[in-house]
Amino acid sequence: MQPRNMSMSGVVDLGAVKAAQEAKAKAEQARAEAARQGGGGAVSPASLVVDVDEATFESAVLQRSTEVPVIIDFWAEWCGPCKQLSPVLDRLAKEYSGRFVLAKIDADANPMLMQQFQIQGIPAVFAVVAGQALPLFQGAAPEAQIRQTLDQVIQVAEERFGLVGLKVDADAVEPEEGAAPDVPVGPYDAALEAAVAALDAGDLDGAVQAYTNVLADDPGNMEAKLGLSQAQLLQRVQGVDPQQVRDEAAQHPKDAAAQIAAADLDLVGGHVEDAFGRLIDTVKRTAGDDRDAVRLRLLELFEVVGADDPRVTDARRALARALF
Repeated sequence: MQPRNMSMSGVVDLGAVKAAQEAKAKAEQARAEAARQGGGGAVSPASLVVDVDEATFESAVLQRSTEVPVIIDFWAEWCGPCKQLSPVLDRLAKEYSGRFVLAKIDADANPMLMQQFQIQGIPAVFAVVAGQALPLFQGAAPEAQIRQTLDQVIQVAEERFGLVGLKVDADAVEPEEGAAPDVPVGPYDAALEAAVAALDAGDLDGAVQAYTNVLADDPGNMEAKLGLSQAQLLQRVQGVDPQQVRDEAAQHPKDAAAQIAAADLDLVGGHVEDAFGRLIDTVKRTAGDDRDAVRLRLLELFEVVGADDPRVTDARRALARALF
C-alpha cells in the first residue's frame, strides 16, 4: 500500500480543544503547573516509546501532547507493513531524543480509538500536538519521508504552541531485554500491601481506596490497576441476589444494566467466556449510551482477567467485529 500524502492539513477534532489558540493556552498552563510541582525534569530514553490503550489515551496522549508532540502508530500483529514501519518509528523516537514521543496503539485491541480517528487501514500514523490530532500518513513509507514529516510536526509544535520537547537523560540505565523488572520501592509498597490486606479481610471499600491512592500518584502502576479492577468487581457483586440478577438478564436480553450485572457474576464464578460472550452479544443488540456502557464494562473485565490471557485476545477480536 502506498503512503498517503503527508500533509499537515486536515486537523481532526477530538473534542480536546476548540481552537489552536485555546490549545496553546492549555499547553502553557500545563507546563507552568508542571514547573510549580517540580516537574519538567529529564526522562529516560525508554519513556519515549509507550504502549497506549483506550484507558490510558487521555493521560498518555492528550495530556502528554501539552508538553511534547505525540506521534501515534496504529498497528496490529498480523499487519505486514506495520512490521516494516514500527521499528523505524521506534528507532527515530530514540534518535530525536525527546523532540517527540511515540505512542503505539494496537488496532485490534482498541476499536473505539480506531473509530474515533476514522481509520480505514493500518499502519496509520497521526500526530497529536497540544490536544489536536493531525493525520500524517497510512501505510509504510520511506524513512526520508518519515523524517521530513516528523520535522514538520516538530516545527508546527514549536512555532504554534511553544512545545520544545522533553529533556532526555541519555545516561539512564534501561532494563536489559528479557530481564525481570525491578521490584518497586518507596511509598507504593506499603500502600499496595495495605490494599491486599484489605482485600483479604473483606474490606472492599478500603482496598478500592488504597489502590486509588496509588494510582493518583502513579497512574501507570499495573499492580494497582489490576487490584482496583478486581476489588471493584467484588464490590459490585457484594450482597446481590444471584438468582434475581440472572432472571433479570434472561427476561431482558437488551437491557444493558441487567446484562452487565450478570456478566460480573459470570466472571466472579469463573465463567470467563460466558461473561465476555454475554457482553459482546449485548453490544450487538444495543446502541448509543447503552452500547458504550457495555463496551466499557467489557474492557474493565479484560483488565481483571489480564491482557495476556488468550480468552481476552479472542474476545477483543469478537468485540471489534461486533462494533464494526
